[in-house]
Amino acid sequence: MKVVIIGLFPDTAKDRIRRSFPCAWDVRIVVPEEAEQELTDADVLIPEHIRIDDEILRKAPKLKLVQTGAGYDNVDLHACTMHGVQVCNAAGVNANAVAEHVLAFILCWYKNIAKLDKALKTGSDEGGFSYCGAELTGKTIGLVGFWHVGKKVAEYCNAFHMNVLAYSRTPIEAAGIEQRDLDSLVRDSDIVSLHVPLTEQTRHMINADVLAKMKSDAVLINTSRGGVVDEPQLLHALQKGQIGGACLDVFEDEPLRPDHPFRSLENVILTPHTAGLPDGVKYHRKRYDFFVRNIKRVMNNEIPDCRINHPVR
Repeated sequence: MKVVIIGLFPDTAKDRIRRSFPCAWDVRIVVPEEAEQELTDADVLIPEHIRIDDEILRKAPKLKLVQTGAGYDNVDLHACTMHGVQVCNAAGVNANAVAEHVLAFILCWYKNIAKLDKALKTGSDEGGFSYCGAELTGKTIGLVGFWHVGKKVAEYCNAFHMNVLAYSRTPIEAAGIEQRDLDSLVRDSDIVSLHVPLTEQTRHMINADVLAKMKSDAVLINTSRGGVVDEPQLLHALQKGQIGGACLDVFEDEPLRPDHPFRSLENVILTPHTAGLPDGVKYHRKRYDFFVRNIKRVMNNEIPDCRINHPVR
């Protein structure tokens, strides 16, 4: 069984990833530029920083499975289906981790953790501190999307006695959750947290019009996909003080370039797409345990979990 993982990983992460797979398997971890030479005899692709399309699939005649994490916007499902390749994601596997990251963002924002830590470490005079914070009790969070992660975030926020609003295309039947349309949700929320996949329908759904409806002190949290947000419009809103701030774990182009304006804004907290990777740099044990189980199902000619297409061969 040859498994090819395509992405950008430090050596420490590569070692941990390899140890997650059975020793008998041939596991290759390559950067996107080196992927082509590994495709000819690959049985499984795990694409982290590359798009899987018809061109790639034509070079991988033995391919049986494309396995992704929670998101699969980098996979051409139609092309995989036509090539007879199964596509699976890992829906819900990282829900706890991402939800905890959202809560960490919220606490860091309202308790000024990052700002105060920086001030003390740079020797600032405590008597000259100027900042505003808040208790979470009574705050209103609006969840855009209400599936695995959104539901977990709602549970945590209910424990803090926050008001929880949610926007979903399907009816919500959960205690303590008030379902809203998107306009009223962003208008009434102190925190807007995004939990939708990136599709043609959700791309740039958080645009200038939506940002203009948010409270002037509201914070936007994005741990879903960067493309859900129109980044130039968000940057404008942040620079002009149109909204209070943003906590961002994902970006339209990753890794975030060194000169990106987000890096210089005081009202932004950034993490490098690590919300779903709690166990170390670029690593999540549950994620790779799921991958191994699913690959074994494919090896045994069983239907893998979380399959999202129906191959034609």
